[in-house]
Amino acid sequence: MAHAKTSYVCLSCRASYKQPYGRTRQRTCPRCAQPLIHAGSAFATPRRRDTAAWRTLTVLLNAGVGFHKSCCGGPGYRPRTLREIRERMTYAQRSGEPIAHALVRQDVG
Repeated sequence: MAHAKTSYVCLSCRASYKQPYGRTRQRTCPRCAQPLIHAGSAFATPRRRDTAAWRTLTVLLNAGVGFHKSCCGGPGYRPRTLREIRERMTYAQRSGEPIAHALVRQDVG
């Protein structure tokens, strides 16, 4: 049985590559040779020219938030705009909650 593929992202090239998951193997971008970041199997790549979406994605991936399938079939809530990111970062700072946890909160109200 073949292994399922998962997404790896190059933030500088704004590109995503589906490859078999391997915990120990470091993957590099075929365009720029920088290390790829494991994004998860439920990742949907934004358009290359959508700079706001790539900025949001950069914050999420650098905070350790991935797009992995859960028991219900999807990764759960993920912010889509820089405004949503700022709201959750402010909430994390005020509440003392880790940034990665605050970023995946649907409601910070």
